[in-house]
Amino acid sequence: MPAIVIVGAQWGDEGKGKATDQLGARVDHVVKFNGGNNAGHTVVIDGEKYALHLLPSGILTPGVTPIIANGVVVDLAVLFEEIEALEARGVDTSKLKVSANAHVIPSYNTTLDKVSERFLGKRKIGTTGRGIGPSYADKMNRAGIRVQDLFDESILRQKVEAALVLKNELLVKTYNRRAVEADEVVTELRSYVDRLRPMVVDSGLEIARALDAGETVLFEAGQATMLDVDHGTYPFVTSSSCVAAGASTGSGMAPGRIDRVVGIFKAYTTRVGEGPFPTELLDETGDALREAGFEFGTTTGRPRRCGWADALVGRYATRVNGLTDMVLTKLDTLTGFETLRVATGYRVPAAKASGLGDGRREGEWVYFDEMPMSQSDFHHAEPVYEDHAGWTEDITGCRAFDELPQAAQDYVLRLEELVGTRISVIGVGPGREQSIVRHELAPGR
Repeated sequence: MPAIVIVGAQWGDEGKGKATDQLGARVDHVVKFNGGNNAGHTVVIDGEKYALHLLPSGILTPGVTPIIANGVVVDLAVLFEEIEALEARGVDTSKLKVSANAHVIPSYNTTLDKVSERFLGKRKIGTTGRGIGPSYADKMNRAGIRVQDLFDESILRQKVEAALVLKNELLVKTYNRRAVEADEVVTELRSYVDRLRPMVVDSGLEIARALDAGETVLFEAGQATMLDVDHGTYPFVTSSSCVAAGASTGSGMAPGRIDRVVGIFKAYTTRVGEGPFPTELLDETGDALREAGFEFGTTTGRPRRCGWADALVGRYATRVNGLTDMVLTKLDTLTGFETLRVATGYRVPAAKASGLGDGRREGEWVYFDEMPMSQSDFHHAEPVYEDHAGWTEDITGCRAFDELPQAAQDYVLRLEELVGTRISVIGVGPGREQSIVRHELAPGR
C-alpha cells in the first residue's frame, strides 16, 4: 500500500490540514515529519473549527494513528495543551505516537528566539518566536535534547548544563537578560515524563511495519516548499526540510517507499513574515483577497500578505518535490473578482540583474520563465501577468468539475497547464465535504 506525501507548494497556509484530514479516512497512519508549533492547520468538520499547531491533522480522524516523527521539534507544553483541548471536545488522542529521536524545545530556546528577533530590528527574519530555529540549530550543533533524553535524568542534566554555558553568555551579556538555571529546565522537562512515556516509539520502525503490513501512511509537511531551508527563499525560510524528500529524513522511512507526492496550491498566493513575494498586492485588491479568504495566521494571528497566483512557484514546487498531483484550494475565495491574474514569468531591471542563471536580456529588462537561480534576482523580480475572466456565481455547493462556471473551469485548466502536474482535487469551501475530486489521491481502506 502507498506512502503518500503532502507538501505545501507555496509559502504555507495553502490548506494542507484540510487535505490531510480528507485523506485521513482512507489512510491508517498520518506522520508529521518536520517543523514544530510554528505553523498551524485549520480543519472544519461539521461546522466545527479545529486549529492544530503541533499535532498531525490525522488526529481528528477516528482509527488513524498520528505520529510526530524525528524531524519535528516538540514543545512539550504545547503538545499537552493541544491534547487536552482536543480531548475536552471529545477527540480521542490515545493513538498518538512521538518519536524517541524527536528534539524538544527547551524554554531557553523560546526566550532566545524572541529576544534575538527584537535585537535584529529591521534585519529580522520574521520567525514566530517559538524556539524552532534555535532548537534546530542545537540539533545541527549536536547540542540538542531529544525526547529519549528526558528518561535519563543524568544525561538530560549534562546536556542542559552544556547548552546553557553559551546560551547564558548570550542572554546575559548580549541581550541583558537573566541567566537560566539548569535545575529549572530539567525539572520542567522531567515533569512530562510519565505522560509522554506511553507515546514514545521508534518512528522509522513503526512506519516500516505499517507499510509492510499493507497499510497506507500519509506524511504531512509543515510550512511549504518556498520556506524550505535549502530550497526556499533563503534566509527568509523556516529551519527544516519542508519538501517531499524531508519525509524520508524526517521520519526514518526509506525514500524508495514513497508512492505519491501531493502538492497543495492555493488559487492565489499568501505569505506570512518577511521576504520577497513577487505577486504581492499592496492595494485594495490585496486587502479584498485577505478579507475574502480570511487570511490570518492559524498559529500567530498575523495578517497574511496576499497576491495573485504564481505559476513559476507552482512549477518550481512540482520539480523540487516530484509532484504527482496538485490540490487547488480556496477557489471559492476568487468569486466576485472581475479579473484574475496569474504570473507566468518575471522580469528584473537589467541594471539590478545578477547575470546568473538563464534569464534573457530584452532591452532594459531580464526575463525569467522559471524560478531565478539568484535570490537577488528573485528579490527584484516583477511579475509578468496573464489575465483571466472571473466569475460571480457561488461555487461552494459544486461537487463536480462541470458544475463550476466556465470561467472557473478555464482558470483551473490553465493553472494545471502552467504548473505542470494534474490538479486532482479542488477546494470550494472550508468544510471537509466542500471539494471537487477529479482524480483519487488514495485508495479506499
